[in-house]
Amino acid sequence: MNILLTAVVAIFVFGALILIHEFGHFIAAKKFGVKVNEFAIGMGPTVWSTQKGETTYALRALPVGGFVSMEGEEEGENPDSRAFCNRKPWQRLIIMAAGPAMNLLLGYLIVLGLTASGNAIATPVIHSFDEDAVTAQYFEPGDRILSMDGHRIHTANDISFYLSREDDGVMDVVVQRGGEQVSIPDVHFKMTNIQGMDLVTIDFIVVGEEKTFFNVPVYALDWTISLTKQAWFSLWDLAFSDRYSMEQMSGPVGVAGAIGESAAMGLDQFAIMVGVITINLGVFNLLPIPALDGGRIVFVLLERIRRKRLNPKIEGCINTACMLALLALMVFVTFNDIIKLIF
Repeated sequence: MNILLTAVVAIFVFGALILIHEFGHFIAAKKFGVKVNEFAIGMGPTVWSTQKGETTYALRALPVGGFVSMEGEEEGENPDSRAFCNRKPWQRLIIMAAGPAMNLLLGYLIVLGLTASGNAIATPVIHSFDEDAVTAQYFEPGDRILSMDGHRIHTANDISFYLSREDDGVMDVVVQRGGEQVSIPDVHFKMTNIQGMDLVTIDFIVVGEEKTFFNVPVYALDWTISLTKQAWFSLWDLAFSDRYSMEQMSGPVGVAGAIGESAAMGLDQFAIMVGVITINLGVFNLLPIPALDGGRIVFVLLERIRRKRLNPKIEGCINTACMLALLALMVFVTFNDIIKLIF
């Protein structure tokens, strides 16, 4: 896919996901009677806008981000009875959480569509082994993998994810065999050298379960939960471990490239990529960092515990400082993406 088409597709995807996110805030605010002054997609100068009722709907020049501007959002007091700050704490919490919730819901719907259109449901049940399988000495056909190093396994995708986090390929596994739970310590999974890196790989084939009206939505939910856990683990590793370096982070340019590559591989791969991005967007916004929805939720919870709202000026300064830090991080990863493209 050429660069121009990739950019167009990426802008469309970013815009759609931001629209879904901000619509969550918007619809929740309207539900609780909060006055919404502006619903904007993008940042920077206004390119197009229209007024409908009390709300201005705008499209801004920079296709990164968006916002819902609510009356009294940054204030501790406001004479308008419909101001955001005059809503009850639990109502403000729901309004803040509604944006990420919409991203996660969209992720589920995408996964549901992929599951419904697929041939079968991949279960964590072993069907057979590769010819040179290392795990054949530990497992048997028909074994259902229940946990790996204490992590519950719900889908075949969980197996791949937890193996990807292993450096030596040795894990304690619990399986269901013949109606009983069997603990198998120190299972050695196959190590494969790929482009100079030793990676843990799966050397067995899992059972494909026939789809039914009932198991498709359940499996889609399990898959969505799995992708959500992966997003949390990845962010944790990035912040608190040496598994990933800052140079491995991708910004809008890197994500746009991944979107273009997935689109070139077909509709299913493109849909999976969009699903992963929207779930990651939802999870990221729930992080307890001021300026993000999660940080604002923390402020509401602190208010509930203290029975007193934090000084709006202090809260505003904290949010501004963190927003500047996030923008600096965005500049860094974007620059890093461009360097990768050049070299």
